[in-house]
Amino acid sequence: LAHAIRLLLEYTETPYEDKLYSCGEAPDYDKSQWINEKEKLGLDFPNLPYFIDGPTKLTQSNAILRYIARKHNMCGETEEETLRVDMLENQIMDFRMSLVMVCYNPDFEKLKPGYLEQLPGKLKLFSNFLGDRKWFAGEKLTFVDFLMFDVLEQNRIFEPKCLEPFKNLKDFMDRFGVRGGTPRSPLGGGCRGGGGSLTVRVCPQALEKVAAYMKSSRFQKMPINNKMAKWGNKKL
Repeated sequence: LAHAIRLLLEYTETPYEDKLYSCGEAPDYDKSQWINEKEKLGLDFPNLPYFIDGPTKLTQSNAILRYIARKHNMCGETEEETLRVDMLENQIMDFRMSLVMVCYNPDFEKLKPGYLEQLPGKLKLFSNFLGDRKWFAGEKLTFVDFLMFDVLEQNRIFEPKCLEPFKNLKDFMDRFGVRGGTPRSPLGGGCRGGGGSLTVRVCPQALEKVAAYMKSSRFQKMPINNKMAKWGNKKL
């Protein structure tokens, strides 16, 4: 959930402190590190990720993304662009949750084949929606492209060949950041702003600041889920 936020902060060159909270091991998965602090931050709805920018204190990952994006005119400019951004933002979250529900289910191995069976149909909808546009809202980059990149990347890690039938989605990933599956940092964490293959292979047309971040030591490849998940829960 925090990965797209980090990418947007990097792209907009917004200074931030990335604060991660540790979760204990099974079977208790102790969350005291976060629980002991969550009520002391002045958040209206204490949760991870959170974002603190001076007097502004936010939770909910998409609210954080929109806050950063508004500062940089990345929420869509025309009515058509705005409508596409609004609709895709919610569609992406439904798509994200469909994988999350599988990954955290005790019956993960039983559910995985069913998820993979329906995955091409879901990806085809996103491919159709993108069409021949450069970015999902149109010719200009918006915050939903960061969300889309994150979720497509996660699915490509889950099934490395899943984007092969969809050239425009592969091109989008190339334009955005990297070629191939690129595991990244854990979900969650707080930001304070002024906050397949496992090799990062940068595309020549990649967003320069995003690509540089993903090649840096600050970029954490794995895990992508918390420790209680059945997939994507281990460090490399």
